Amino acid sequence: MFRRLREEAPLYRNEEHDFYAVSRFEDVRAGLADKDTFISGRGAILELIKANMEIPSGVLIFEDPPIHTIHRNLLARMFAPKKIRELEPRIRELTARSLDPLVGAGGFDFVRDLGKLMPMWVIGGLLGIPEEDQESVRDSVDAELRTEAGKPMIKYTDDKEFASGEIFAKYLDWRAEHPSDDIMTELMNAEFEDETGTVRRLTRDELLIYVNVVAGAGNETTTRLIGWAGKVLADHPGQRRELAENPSLIPRAVEELLRFEPPAPHVARYMTRDVEYYGQTVPAGNVMMFLIGSANRDERHFPDGERFDIHREVRQHLTFGLGTHYCMGSALARLEGRIALEEVLKRFPEWEVDLDEAQLSPTSTVRGWETLPVLTP
Repeated sequence: MFRRLREEAPLYRNEEHDFYAVSRFEDVRAGLADKDTFISGRGAILELIKANMEIPSGVLIFEDPPIHTIHRNLLARMFAPKKIRELEPRIRELTARSLDPLVGAGGFDFVRDLGKLMPMWVIGGLLGIPEEDQESVRDSVDAELRTEAGKPMIKYTDDKEFASGEIFAKYLDWRAEHPSDDIMTELMNAEFEDETGTVRRLTRDELLIYVNVVAGAGNETTTRLIGWAGKVLADHPGQRRELAENPSLIPRAVEELLRFEPPAPHVARYMTRDVEYYGQTVPAGNVMMFLIGSANRDERHFPDGERFDIHREVRQHLTFGLGTHYCMGSALARLEGRIALEEVLKRFPEWEVDLDEAQLSPTSTVRGWETLPVLTP
């Protein structure tokens, strides 16, 4: 369908849900880079934009400059390359803890036994959430993203609730009394100049929302990446064997997985002015959907883009976005993906997916596996 859109309807109009979409790499790339025409401040999900609700301060991914720049700079130091590199031994230890008990069991679930655990431990540890509480926090954040098939995100669009982060309140209160070396403590103590020129700290409500956004972004997308690694490498057993025999190929394989099956295959923007595509004018006030999953396979940019190839020359893909909203956690996601593959292949060089029991996850934001059981020799 993406291929048909690129060739037959590079500007697509959906009357039923009232949005436009572009699917070619150059159109998606240019749109994501144009922060003034395609704004994020009304949301980046179709249902949220249509709900015409006020996005609370601190929802970083749904903000525009200057407030987005201020909030982003507060977080940037916490995802600095040195900090990310220092996490590797801990991530490897947590991954081994997940996988070692499964050796010899005849199979495991890529999502339940690894994909939902490792990212949760990593982001929970970064935030300063006790390990015994991380699972309940992850499940609460995940539930905010779930939908029923064919239905919108009712929680947000009907109740006008969004990312209040109340589940983190007790941790915030604890950290106020017991500071530590974690993101929560750093955010509480960080001083910044806000959009009015006032030097201040984040309010409690802003902190709760901020932490909620970091927890959601840090969990959900990496979980999907690990699930897709299980599915795509099962579909390409020859390339999987190459990776098992030569782990130095794994970083490039992670990049190809991100291109081939992006965990977030689309993003929406509200339009502030008229834009012309292919001889048609899209008026201001519309919603434009950028089809990242299609752009990443556009043969105009990626030769033979429909083919998964771990030897593909690495070129810019759009999985982590572009420009103002480029994903700050991209280095962490790549690190987690690489370690997950290294540790899985070390123990399980062969597997096949039990498709009868595998289930895709229902959300409006990300695409991936809710369960992905595999059988191992």
